[in-house]
Amino acid sequence: MAELLELDEEIREDEEQQMGSLNHGIVQGQIIVLLSADKRFRVIPELSLDVSQIDLTQFDIKAKKELIPDICVYPNTIKRQRRDVLRMTEMPLLAIEIVSPLQAIEEILAKFDAYFALGIKSCWLVVLTNEATTIYSEPEHFKTFGTNDVEIIDEVMDIHLPNRAIFEL
Repeated sequence: MAELLELDEEIREDEEQQMGSLNHGIVQGQIIVLLSADKRFRVIPELSLDVSQIDLTQFDIKAKKELIPDICVYPNTIKRQRRDVLRMTEMPLLAIEIVSPLQAIEEILAKFDAYFALGIKSCWLVVLTNEATTIYSEPEHFKTFGTNDVEIIDEVMDIHLPNRAIFEL
């Protein structure tokens, strides 16, 4: 019984750290709208990815079977299924993580290591507090776009988004 209570407490703590906020939700929505305008892509928020094929402990990640990016970007060939899919085995082309108020950036970077090991081509780290987006094309190769940049450019995905449209107040 004590083990179940401990597990329940761990799950609640993890949920609290992952909890979004008003600004998180607004920016997530803005990114989804902007990316959805590009007909090459299917944009899906909060999708469970089946990562059971790799051992996540090598990345210091507590999860065992799934990771859930804030936004996944797939090719437009991904269609709605008659029978729903609870955990995607096909990895997205792009995973976007927006830092939640209680979330550590180091935790997200560990997820990026796992995403790249799973074959995801590009990862975005969106930091609300300083309105910055860092685009990773590899775990150690990245470029940061801030308030002085007009466009956010992902060269791997050939995506160009207006920076102001993401962080507008």
